[in-house]
Amino acid sequence: MTTRRDFIKSTGLLAAATFSPLENWMDRLKKEDKLGIQLFSIPKMLSEDFVGGIKMLSDLGYKEIEMFGPFPFSAEKAKKGWEGAAKMLGFSGSGYFGRDVKEVKKILADHGLKTTGTHTDLDTLLQNMGPLAEAANLLGQKYVTLPAIPDDKRRTLDDYRKMADTFNTIGASAKKHGVRFGYHNHGYGFTAIDGKVPFEVLVDNTDPNLVFLEMDIFWTTAAGADPINYLNKYSNRYKMLHLKDMKEKKTFSGDGNDASQWFPLFSVMTSAGEGVMDLEGIVSTAKKIGVEHYYVEQDLVAAPKEALGKSATYLKGKI
Repeated sequence: MTTRRDFIKSTGLLAAATFSPLENWMDRLKKEDKLGIQLFSIPKMLSEDFVGGIKMLSDLGYKEIEMFGPFPFSAEKAKKGWEGAAKMLGFSGSGYFGRDVKEVKKILADHGLKTTGTHTDLDTLLQNMGPLAEAANLLGQKYVTLPAIPDDKRRTLDDYRKMADTFNTIGASAKKHGVRFGYHNHGYGFTAIDGKVPFEVLVDNTDPNLVFLEMDIFWTTAAGADPINYLNKYSNRYKMLHLKDMKEKKTFSGDGNDASQWFPLFSVMTSAGEGVMDLEGIVSTAKKIGVEHYYVEQDLVAAPKEALGKSATYLKGKI
């Protein structure tokens, strides 16, 4: 009669367990590939051929998708604002790129992908959380994230305090609807005003159980801030990262509050592992503090297959 020990020997499992602690060995078996990408990296491609763009991302090894709006249920102000921006940027689609939510879910599943989060605007978060969360829950998205605070709502420290109250309201609404609210930092808010850092005023005045953070490591660095320091400072808040690299270390010409300071830095944005940022240190710290999702974001990247392929190759095995 074959005993359990004989079976283990015959399958080679005993040897594997002997040469590495069983717990570590089982952890490796359970390891999930979570390499993600924000779709704003390739909006033009997705506008022209959504299925083809999704297939390319899958072929490159991406597993998680972060989407961006506006969507059919988005606030009218957001839809109208996007029309002009999209025309200027040279593409038409956004959100679900002309498809309904169920079709998008099937296309992603057919290519071994899932969507774990989405970016949307402030008005939609405040006015249309119900339909936003309904779609997010159907797709399997955990986080509904604000990519930026409107310019006119972040000029003073009091503006940031008021925005903290708004974030708490949004966070409570998101929780009620079964999703989590996240805030993605750009490069503004890191220059002190009257001895206080606006970004820190914002975070310190929000409920850690309702408002979560997504760090964009490129724009954080461009603001002269240290991504690792902030990951450690707010270790219970960061749940997502946007990953890319810098060809050379550059910071804003001023406080990073307006787009005229952002545009010159796009020329130094590059694929992960192709620049000077301490990506290994950042990712290692993020893993230690419990960051859940890692999205490559190379805004409107040229030669996407090559550039996003380099990022995927570099990051595989690191997250």
